[in-house]
Amino acid sequence: MLITTLLLAAMAPASTAQVDTTRAAFTKCLRQTMKKSLQDKMGEAEFEMSLKSVCNEQREAFRTAVIAFDRAGGDKDAEDNAEMQIEDYHANFTDKFKDYSASNTLPGDD
Repeated sequence: MLITTLLLAAMAPASTAQVDTTRAAFTKCLRQTMKKSLQDKMGEAEFEMSLKSVCNEQREAFRTAVIAFDRAGGDKDAEDNAEMQIEDYHANFTDKFKDYSASNTLPGDD
């Protein structure tokens, strides 16, 4: 009985907390990357392109959690939804990078 319970718990779909935790890790990594890129005076186009090659572990954990959560809710477009959220974060951080670059400021520490 205990083994069955443990197996079911291990196979349980991602929870909201898991999505939130992986989202926080992903955005923290993106923020750190943005701050370092601003300090290094990276250009906007270069920063935008670099976002797709950084934070791979955090991005994949977030993607996996979102897909599992959405599938558990019956969403047939779970993979597309996860990709759309990731693209939104990339666009959001690109916009923030442009704003910080234009004002020659850095984001605060989190």
